[in-house]
Amino acid sequence: MTREDGDLAWVPDNEGAVEGAEHSIVDSGSREGPPISRMLVLWCPDWPVVAAAATAGVPAHLPAAVFAGNRVVACSAVARSNGVRRGMRRREAQARCPDVEVFAEDPGRDARLFEPVAAAVEELIVGVEVVRPGVVAVPISGASAYFGGEDRLVELLADRVASATGAECQVGVADGMFAATLAAHRSVLVARGAGGAFLAPLSVTELDQPGTERGELVDLLRRLGIRTLGAFAALPERDVVSRFGSAGLLAHRLARGRDERPPQRRRPPPELAVTTTFDPVLDRIDAAAFMAKTLAGRFHEGLATRGLACTRLGIHATTENGEELSRIWRCAGPLTPEGIADRVRWQFEGWLRKGDGIRPTSGVAELRLEPEETVEGHSLQLGLWQGGGEGEHTPESERAGRALVHVQGLLGPDSVFTAVPDGGSGPAQRVRMVPWGDPRTTEGREAAPWPERLPGLSPATIFDEIIPVIVADENGEQVSVTDRCVLTGAPRSVAIDGGGARDVLGWAGPWRVLAKWWAPEGAATCARLQVVLSGANPIALLLNWQEKRSPLWTVEGMYD
Repeated sequence: MTREDGDLAWVPDNEGAVEGAEHSIVDSGSREGPPISRMLVLWCPDWPVVAAAATAGVPAHLPAAVFAGNRVVACSAVARSNGVRRGMRRREAQARCPDVEVFAEDPGRDARLFEPVAAAVEELIVGVEVVRPGVVAVPISGASAYFGGEDRLVELLADRVASATGAECQVGVADGMFAATLAAHRSVLVARGAGGAFLAPLSVTELDQPGTERGELVDLLRRLGIRTLGAFAALPERDVVSRFGSAGLLAHRLARGRDERPPQRRRPPPELAVTTTFDPVLDRIDAAAFMAKTLAGRFHEGLATRGLACTRLGIHATTENGEELSRIWRCAGPLTPEGIADRVRWQFEGWLRKGDGIRPTSGVAELRLEPEETVEGHSLQLGLWQGGGEGEHTPESERAGRALVHVQGLLGPDSVFTAVPDGGSGPAQRVRMVPWGDPRTTEGREAAPWPERLPGLSPATIFDEIIPVIVADENGEQVSVTDRCVLTGAPRSVAIDGGGARDVLGWAGPWRVLAKWWAPEGAATCARLQVVLSGANPIALLLNWQEKRSPLWTVEGMYD
């Protein structure tokens, strides 16, 4: 049972517990191990959507969703009311909600707009840690006593964030980071020692929080019939380790209301910190992104030589005018060099893109990275040849990598791109350009079944500009495509961009593509046709036809 105090639900020590085995979990969990730190978590619901809509100027009452890898990673409450859900494919989401605003995932944008929220929290409480854009955590053992209790602190904090940024937020308090996060999702204040009782009835899927990568473990638990956190916590620890390994042990600690890792009693030595100065000062985001990669590599290498990895990263900067900026980022797992560089870049975007009167008055002259918390880094150690896979670190690839980095240093971080296979029905959609140094992940999209995919090989050259053509039959009439995807006549000649006509030596198709089928008023029927044209040097082209367009035919690509 819970009772309501204003907008917050309060879970007392002796309420919310259940009988039998689950009740014993609460008792044993409250006595075992060292005391757990009291944590407050402030959560801004659907933050990626909020940030994307604010950047694009889209009103909050319109349905919106953020997509990554053609799947929904976040959606607004209005979109959810229309059936859109996380993990849903884009086509299905747009079929359920044709008016949904589509945004691409952009962690830098999310972090930049979230910095004022973290700053508003820090005005009231010290020790703020950014878990990810949209979530901040802070220990409140001292702050709650200063402000006259946790409930009073929560009210003041919510008012401060709303008045300073206008962002909607929910606050939760509990023992430990995991329980406090789930409490924030429900606007609950969980009494000290009642974390196990609060977690017990919740679904085991709550273990799969963003950035934890526990999806496979959760799926296995559900297939074994373990549906709640209480049922998982009731399993003996020895059995959990033998069946699920170290990852299962960490999740089991969370389900019992404990911290993922025991409290760290010793602060990492100061020599693990990395400091660099800039002359001239750093005042551009692209320069900060390039610098972050180099600095993150040095920082991670220093930890790796001691067999350590960072889980809480302190980013401290000093401007040319002596202003001191500081932020701590907390991560569920050990940070990789790419993860460190991303957080440094996100933080610089938050600092350097604030509004006038809020952003620093000068560029950054000194930057220091400090490991606020470290763990054993055995799982991150590389093999003898420092390679993550076969052929990834050959001498040739290393030389090429150094050359690309040198070009980036001369022209900027967004000057060098490499192609990554991607998914899509059109040839232009099947390749994605990624800046050098960013993760080259494909997420398996290139191998997914695309019903309207062009058969055979894709064209070697894809044209960005529109090149109109006229496809004519033997009578000189322009060829079109019927509703049944049949040509109105056999192609006999093709005139490219007003030039002379060339005879068609062979052709194949057409293949139909229905664009925006989920929105009848905006739907358009397209078709693709392959042709081989005569001449001194015969050429093979991929043509694109679209109804209600002038010209009807354009050149989409050319084969070698």
